[in-house]
Amino acid sequence: MNYLKFDKDQMINLEYSLYRNVLRTNRKGAYQNTSISGCNTTKYQGLLVMPVPYLDEENHVILSSFDETVIQRGAEFNLGIHRYSGGEYSPKGHKYIREFNCDSVPKTIYRVGGVILSKEIMFSSKENRLMIRYILMDAHSPTTIRFKPFLAFRQSSQLTQENDQVDRSYREVENGISTCMYFGYPELFMQFNKKPEFVYYPDWYRNIEYLQDLQRGDTYTEDLYVPGYFEMPIEKGEEILFSAGDILVDTSTLADEFNFEIEKRTPRSSFYNCLKNSSHQFYYIPTQDECYLLAGYPWFKVRARDQFIALPGCTIAVDKPNDFERIMDSAIPHLHDFMADKPSKGYLKQVEDPDVLLWVIWALQQYWKERKEEFNEKYPTFLYEVIEYITGGKHPNLVVDSDNGLLLTYGRDVAVSWMNATIDDKPVNPRTGYLVEFNALWYNALKFAQEVATEAGEEKLAEEFEKRARLVGNSFKEIFLNEAGYLYDYVDGTFKDPDVRPNMIFAVSLPYSPLERSQKKAVLDFVTKELFTPRGIRTVTPKSDKFHPRYAGNEQEKKVAYFNGMAFPWLLGAYIEAYLNVFQMSGLSLTDRIMVEMEGQMQNDCIGTISEFYDPNPPFIAHGAYSFAMSVGELLRAKKIMKPYKEKLDHHLITNA
Repeated sequence: MNYLKFDKDQMINLEYSLYRNVLRTNRKGAYQNTSISGCNTTKYQGLLVMPVPYLDEENHVILSSFDETVIQRGAEFNLGIHRYSGGEYSPKGHKYIREFNCDSVPKTIYRVGGVILSKEIMFSSKENRLMIRYILMDAHSPTTIRFKPFLAFRQSSQLTQENDQVDRSYREVENGISTCMYFGYPELFMQFNKKPEFVYYPDWYRNIEYLQDLQRGDTYTEDLYVPGYFEMPIEKGEEILFSAGDILVDTSTLADEFNFEIEKRTPRSSFYNCLKNSSHQFYYIPTQDECYLLAGYPWFKVRARDQFIALPGCTIAVDKPNDFERIMDSAIPHLHDFMADKPSKGYLKQVEDPDVLLWVIWALQQYWKERKEEFNEKYPTFLYEVIEYITGGKHPNLVVDSDNGLLLTYGRDVAVSWMNATIDDKPVNPRTGYLVEFNALWYNALKFAQEVATEAGEEKLAEEFEKRARLVGNSFKEIFLNEAGYLYDYVDGTFKDPDVRPNMIFAVSLPYSPLERSQKKAVLDFVTKELFTPRGIRTVTPKSDKFHPRYAGNEQEKKVAYFNGMAFPWLLGAYIEAYLNVFQMSGLSLTDRIMVEMEGQMQNDCIGTISEFYDPNPPFIAHGAYSFAMSVGELLRAKKIMKPYKEKLDHHLITNA
């Protein structure tokens, strides 16, 4: 049985297939992404989307799509599909699809009369290059295949229109051509494993529409340039391989390279394998010595907070602790530069956000739990440096209150937490003063540092951390705990934000909590009753007048809704950890149901991965980045947390059978 397989009825139903897309990446920031029908539905999609560093820091759509036409006995059958002005689809190649399978690489089977053609798409793991393998599985008469490239050469967030600035020239290369639409872009090399006939016939295909951009109220119409088409005969059983990238390749090696890349892939044969595969797609390796995690696709870059939250799940939880070290070691120089007040440079962005260092410590703590010996060799000094930096009042927007030991931050005019939506550069949710998750993380950080120092025999240092933690723990309960039994989201002077929000869950989930068990249970009950959904944890209770039940409207209305109701899957990691902390093995029934619900998303939206957030009410429509590192990483970490509880339960059942 195939895990990510779609049949003919699903594929020919555009209401179904247009809203499911597939993503492949190469660890250099480039990706291939389109709907499973082959029709692009957003401006961010394309067969070759890649960074062009010497132009800007954005991704650029180079090759938008690649149409195939099967020709038999003079009859042409176009397998491509585009949406044009007025909602017209032409051609309608989806009607020839008999099956789509994505367990290994995206594979589409077409049937046109007696012709059965398979198409497999592979994105190179080493280069900014797409490969497609076509196999003529059956044919009863001589067959020719034609290929038509649709070029964009634009920023992924922009759209292009017909213009006279296009360089229409091309040059012949081994088994193909190269071309470049605009000065400053790299050449696009389009090559086959055998010599094609290239027919130069430059033209614009006008008024192509992107359905999901239209529905979001975004710009959605563009013109794409086609320089001509390739044509060649294909025999039954023959393989034709196509390569499109920014380098010239030896076409005699394409078949071997394609097979080699397939063997490296982890089959998407289960929920865990899908998440594991997805976690690898966030890797960003810009140089031989550096490695980071992208925050998500299609538009996010390397964001510090996102990276450190996603890091344990995307590495340790999939048995890749060495990758944790590689990514952490790439980040530490940037963190040192920030703490030394040196100018920001490099790939890691938003290091200055006040909670970033707290999440760094949390990520290191996850590594400590798995590989204590390796941690002790590399990271204690850095851990102490970070805490000293915070306690020394050196952070520009994170201050230790000398009276109660809690952390203060200024967030009235700047977004300081992960709830960072802004309108006119002002935060939609101006959280300021004492923030609940900042101080839960701070207490946990001090206790963790105490543990590290104690095991290292550094008694004076351990005593100092313990003293600070004791003060923070007592103050935490006094400041945040209210009579109803939940925690205020933030406290600013005499104002105590009464809205039930998810940030208090970290006071229950973290390894060290200032709360007693009964207090943890009360907090968890509020989160469960008012914020829990099958797709994630709501960002505010529906009882609040700030609550928005849908992510809809104009751009400003969406920004308001973003963190005022929407359900975020990444919070399920902390929720599951908190639930098992409180209920132990008896909590497994709920956590199992959560995983079953999330597994159901593997065939929705961007198949095999998890979106950034969802509407907080049924039908829980997905929004934001359609593959989000924090969502994937925290679900993987949650599965790892659940594992020993499951093993203990299984052992209990066996011994009592």
